[in-house]
Amino acid sequence: MTKLAVIYYSATGHGTKMAEHLAKAGERAGAEVKVRHIAETRNPQAFAENPAWSANYQATKDLPAATGDDIVWADAVIFGSPTRFASTASPFQTFMDSLGGLWAQGKLADKAYACYTSSQTTHGGQETTLVGLYISLMHFGGVLVPPGYTDGLKFADGNPYGVSHVTGPDNQNDLDDATLAALDHMATRIVTVAAKLAA
Repeated sequence: MTKLAVIYYSATGHGTKMAEHLAKAGERAGAEVKVRHIAETRNPQAFAENPAWSANYQATKDLPAATGDDIVWADAVIFGSPTRFASTASPFQTFMDSLGGLWAQGKLADKAYACYTSSQTTHGGQETTLVGLYISLMHFGGVLVPPGYTDGLKFADGNPYGVSHVTGPDNQNDLDDATLAALDHMATRIVTVAAKLAA
C-alpha cells in the first residue's frame, strides 16, 4: 500500500481544510495516509484578535505535529503552505530548514512530491510559492508530480503547478467545487505515480 503524508502549515484554517480533503482523496485512491500540521511558531497572543487564526490554532495544536520522520515514512508527500509575499509562510520554512540532516543522508530523495497553497487574492503569489517550493524539492532529489493539465478539470482551476485556493479579502471563502476536484485529482495522481515508482 502506498504511504502518503500530507504535511502542511495553516494559519486561518483553509490549508487545514485542504489537507483534510487531500487525506480523504488519498485514502479513496488506496493509500495509507498521515496528515501532519506544522506547529505554529508565533505566540498565540500575537494573533488573538484574529478569530480564524485562533480557531485553527485551537483545533490543531494538540494533533501530532510534522517531523522529518513523516517524510521518511512516506512514498509520496503533499506539502501545503499559505502564500506569504510570494513564498511559503515562515513556520513552513522553519520546518523545511530543519530537514538538513535527513537531506544529507539521502532520506528525502526518490519520493513523489506535490504541493498546494492559498492566498487572499487571485494573483497573490500562488504560482511563485509553488514553483519556489518545487525548487527545494529538487534539492531533496524528489520526483516532482505536479498535476499539470493531466485532466480536463485542471482548466477549471487553472493551476498546473499544484492546487491553489483564493480565500478572499475577508478570509471567508470556502473551498469551491473546482478546488475540491483539483485536490481529488492531485491526491489520486500522486498516489498512482508513487505506486509506479515503487513497482
